[in-house]
Amino acid sequence: MARRYDVVVIGAGAAGMMCAAVAARRGKRVVLVDHAAKLAEKIRISGGGRCNFTNINAGWQNFVSENPHFCRSALSRYTAQDFLALVKKHHIAYHEKHRGQLFCDDSSEQIIRMLKIECNAGDVEWRMPCKVTGVEELDDGFSVGTDGGAIEAANVVVATGGLSIPKIGATDLGYRIAKRFGLNMIEPRPGLVPLTFDGPSWQPFVPLAGIALEVEVETGSRKAKGNRYGHFREDLLFTHRGLSGPAILQISSYWQPGTPIVLNLLPELDVAEELIGAKTTLKKQLGNILSQWLPARLAEGLLVANGFAPDARLPDMADAKLRKLGDAINRWAIVPTGSEGYKKAEVTLGGVDTRELSQQTMMANKVPGLYFIGETVDVTGWLGGYNFQWAWASGFVAGSSIE
Repeated sequence: MARRYDVVVIGAGAAGMMCAAVAARRGKRVVLVDHAAKLAEKIRISGGGRCNFTNINAGWQNFVSENPHFCRSALSRYTAQDFLALVKKHHIAYHEKHRGQLFCDDSSEQIIRMLKIECNAGDVEWRMPCKVTGVEELDDGFSVGTDGGAIEAANVVVATGGLSIPKIGATDLGYRIAKRFGLNMIEPRPGLVPLTFDGPSWQPFVPLAGIALEVEVETGSRKAKGNRYGHFREDLLFTHRGLSGPAILQISSYWQPGTPIVLNLLPELDVAEELIGAKTTLKKQLGNILSQWLPARLAEGLLVANGFAPDARLPDMADAKLRKLGDAINRWAIVPTGSEGYKKAEVTLGGVDTRELSQQTMMANKVPGLYFIGETVDVTGWLGGYNFQWAWASGFVAGSSIE
């Protein structure tokens, strides 16, 4: 006979453990199922092993979704301050690093241990490693098939995450369950991921791998509705295959294949204006002048790529040419050929269409008792702790709502 529970939570990551702990504290009989032998590997490796567990600035504007306002309710009901209170309750030392990003002083293991303690306080049962083979609807709930036998429950919460970082066990199980119950999906794709370039136009930049600098980057149209325009000021890193660093990871979630990203390599300086204004007083070579503002290798690479000789003297350059050079630095438009894919992506864009879910409970509108939370859903945060905050908030809302 299958054992009967109030709730089966599939996926023992950030969202799943939060949901299980909250539901169990409310007196629900909860079982948490995960195919991995090691608990919460994505939490473990995050933030360089120190877990960027939230961002104190988290709001709905920091998330990408086809339905951008969906996440407002959950984020307002369980805030970064609420999670911080839990961290303080467990005496975990933390620090703010950059733009509201909060990290453990010691180790991400502390966050995993905290969530496990919270689950155990509510007598959550653990099934690990335990592979889920499918979910079927019963007259009075659901039957979850596993390699350890069927589990019956009145409610099922799907917290299986996305497709990112397959080497730590990412699967499409959550998407398959959603499709099994006829829920619409937003096509998944890699998010927070380095972008790649190929072809002759990128050749001059291949030797620049390792160069980093702060830039402004944008893509899409300011006039576009919803999440169709992105703009960030962050660090950029040249790689052997393209561009990375926080600026690129951020913009990758807004970039649409076949469209350009626009980089301003010197946000504090109007390069054309500066060069034209200095023509009468500066007798230096272009390469030497640009090297005052940019890394020398990058300055030379940009000049060569745009048809300028690095040893050309500034006074010999026509204003129109200098404006062209200014555009190449302040408004460098390039079209990526792709990305580094799920193996390097920190998150998965897309997932279960939020219009299929209640924003108050995270339950599927047409399948009572079936919930989707965390990264499985089409809600993707910026880099910097936002995705964890969505995991905590969506897990809390579902755990608080289950009857």
